[in-house]
Amino acid sequence: MRVAIVGGGVMGCTSALALAERGADVVVLERAVPGAEASSAAAGILGAQVELQGRGEDAGLFVRARDAWKGWSQALRDASGIDVGYRVSGVLRVAWTDDERVDLGREASWQAGLGLRTSLLDAAGAREIEPRLAHDVVAAVHFPDDAQVDPPALLRALMASLARSTRIAVRSGTTVQKLLVERDRCVGVALDDGPLRADAVVLAAGSWSSLVAGVPESLPVVRPVRGQMVLLEERPPSVRSIVFGAGAYVVPRGDGRVLCGSTMEHAGYRKEVTAAGVHAILDGALACIPSLGAAELAGSWSNFRPYVEGRHALVGASPLPGLFLATGHHRNGILLSKLTADTLTDTILGTPIQ
Repeated sequence: MRVAIVGGGVMGCTSALALAERGADVVVLERAVPGAEASSAAAGILGAQVELQGRGEDAGLFVRARDAWKGWSQALRDASGIDVGYRVSGVLRVAWTDDERVDLGREASWQAGLGLRTSLLDAAGAREIEPRLAHDVVAAVHFPDDAQVDPPALLRALMASLARSTRIAVRSGTTVQKLLVERDRCVGVALDDGPLRADAVVLAAGSWSSLVAGVPESLPVVRPVRGQMVLLEERPPSVRSIVFGAGAYVVPRGDGRVLCGSTMEHAGYRKEVTAAGVHAILDGALACIPSLGAAELAGSWSNFRPYVEGRHALVGASPLPGLFLATGHHRNGILLSKLTADTLTDTILGTPIQ
């Protein structure tokens, strides 16, 4: 079977590997450089529990996705020789007021009722886990099993793994003009240099998915949500845990790099880093970890999260036979990538191998 994948981000690359492992011949089509968009710009938080916030319908999915990363990160390292930075660093979501403390207590109780590891900590308990927390933090909920990966390293590992597969071809700088549809079935894509026919086409173009000509109008629209990020460098490293505050999060890589993010802006396809965005991120980050005020400002960037209103993603068969979906993952693309790829492969190729 031949499969064409539109989009060379983490979703497209991971799906290509899963399909090739099951015997499919895969062509990955990327209009720019693979991994150059949202994938490599993400924070890489595997925040299955911190992202739930009362959404019980997503709990099982998110936790399975997170727990798949331990084996998947090792498999990528074995295949590529590249460490993707997988660490179970835990996450603290902090509170500054009594009302926020009550909300965190409800979240901890609800998740504990699902059998997930979590605890509500007072200020002293929270500082035992992260000594650099602000002194006015009154409580925190701790998710010890949430983890992280380093997205640029992840994309390098994925690209190296793709390059070593005899069943995968990657075509960079290739624009898909439209889907090819014959007799109400997607049979490939039209490229600048002619048609590319395939038994299945996977739409994994992130925030650009709804702009591909021929995508069924009945599908929910995928829209870009701009997220700005700031990179700090602290020497020596001191922050140990991922910390979520009311307006920002802090992600220490363990080597002195600290990612701070992120805005959520409906700004169309404008990729600017703005003064207001950086100001808001740093305000939120320093409210959580004041000592980061002495860190070096090492970089900033922005990119787009693919957002679908009322859905955490679009995955699986589409209304158009022959077209399959792996897009719209919004804030959780890295988290859900491996599980999405496996689900998509089962859908396209049939019963999974036991």
